Amino acid sequence: MVLALVKGATFFFVTGLGFVGNMFVLVNYLFMFEGTQKKSIHFIFIHLTFTNIMILLLKGIPKTIALDMGNFFDEIGCKIIVYFTRMARGLSICTSSLLTLVQAIIISPRDSVWRKLKLQSGWHILLPLLFFWILNSLISMNLLFHIKNISRNTSQISKHDNYCYFVPDNLIMRWSFLTLMVLRDAVFQGILGVASGYMVFLLHKHHQRVLYLQNSNFLCKTPPEMKATQNVLFLMLCFLFFYWTDCFLSLYLTLSLENESTTLAVQEFLSLGYALFSPFVLIPRGGHLAECWQSQ
Repeated sequence: MVLALVKGATFFFVTGLGFVGNMFVLVNYLFMFEGTQKKSIHFIFIHLTFTNIMILLLKGIPKTIALDMGNFFDEIGCKIIVYFTRMARGLSICTSSLLTLVQAIIISPRDSVWRKLKLQSGWHILLPLLFFWILNSLISMNLLFHIKNISRNTSQISKHDNYCYFVPDNLIMRWSFLTLMVLRDAVFQGILGVASGYMVFLLHKHHQRVLYLQNSNFLCKTPPEMKATQNVLFLMLCFLFFYWTDCFLSLYLTLSLENESTTLAVQEFLSLGYALFSPFVLIPRGGHLAECWQSQ
């Protein structure tokens, strides 16, 4: 009982802290719209923070409630919570990849192939964001038919949730949706990897140029877009760390025959890690980011 209360209080604290941080970033970027030209990077950060808020509320609050109120959710509530949780996870992956790609385009030289991909208007970024919503809503569609409330089957043992469980369907349908999820993650993480590698290459070139100018007694100040790029790269490293750690622990729990309660608790908190941590990566350097993106 005591451990359940501690776990519930921890989930509540983590959810609240992440919510406050993401709301601060969200409001900050919304205010940047006033009197300025709308930039694609603004829309992406607004969408990313909104997605983070979705993940925190959909995973954090139900976990807090379900620890002491297992029958709180009816079957419709379970379907809605689990469906939008998976959709928010997919949106986070897609939006993070898009952020990396757009930042790589911003800092690319004017004569590069990457520069030709630059959008003429910030409003044009809404089209891929809409595509992300449609794509992830379709990939998560099977959950609406196979998620049940655990209170309707008290003998059902769930390793991943203590308020809802997944009813196995036919193998063809199950593997079809699983394949789509893996393919989505592979494609967008491939984009993230290529764009991040390109940005590292540009940062290396910039660093070599800085060293040359300093050795030549020229004063060289790091431009704000390079500082913003370093920030985005650090954010993507955080994303990859939490994503792959969560994947490995989920796989371990799936294959494990024992009740690994400690590992399950760690995996549950890690699933909130990126949504919790990302706004605090952005807040300290908000001035550099605003300076950079306002000048683009």
